[in-house]
Amino acid sequence: MWGEHVHHGLWATSRETPAEAVEALVDTVGDRLQLMPGEACIDIGCGYGSTARQFALTRRVRVTGFTLSAEQAHYAAAHPVPDVDIHLRDWLVNGLADASVDAAWAIESSEHMVDKPKFFAEAHRVLSPGGRFVVCAWLAETDASGWKVRHLLEPICREGRLPSMGTREEYEAMALAAGFEIVGYEDVSRRVTRTWTICARRLMQALLVDHEIRRLALGSRNRISVLIFPRLILAYRTGAMRYGILTLSKARENGTPREPRR
Repeated sequence: MWGEHVHHGLWATSRETPAEAVEALVDTVGDRLQLMPGEACIDIGCGYGSTARQFALTRRVRVTGFTLSAEQAHYAAAHPVPDVDIHLRDWLVNGLADASVDAAWAIESSEHMVDKPKFFAEAHRVLSPGGRFVVCAWLAETDASGWKVRHLLEPICREGRLPSMGTREEYEAMALAAGFEIVGYEDVSRRVTRTWTICARRLMQALLVDHEIRRLALGSRNRISVLIFPRLILAYRTGAMRYGILTLSKARENGTPREPRR
């Protein structure tokens, strides 16, 4: 349903294919990070490693990815690319040295973090001075009304297996508390919502023709997760849910520009 990247697409027009829109989101993150060839980077919640592979090939950076899914790590290992190293490890206990990387990103993985302040704190710890951090996140509407919380946001968290969904203000407060400077924030909700109508259409088609997909979708473990598609469409349309791109920076020790690592 999701494709290899396992995240939203970003449409500038209505003419992009889903694959093009997904890669457009990745390119947007790369642009916000101001990636330089040779830099050491971290993909927090890397999924199948597709974003890491894209940046390694197109931006010529070195990427270490972290995932909690053994299936995702196995897939990444079966699709190796030079300068990409995927670890089956919890980001909150990542084991990286202080100030050891130049840039980091988290595309739709922060929602799954139980300890979000530590998520930001670990990113700040491992980044070198001047390092950039970009977070693409599902966010709750600020001061959402009671019915939106009860019928949209709380069920989306349950069905999507998210411990919580923060607001823009909460994310920015956690980033500041971790020591980051806020470089920018962009709400791209209108440009990503097509993702869910496409996923819902793909699911309906698959249920009709694919017995294995039907068995998985209607099984006891996944049945409730199927409900998330129409709920997400409604959450975006009512404004209960937002999609934000938060760009952060770790303060430099001096005013000199970043230099790529050798």
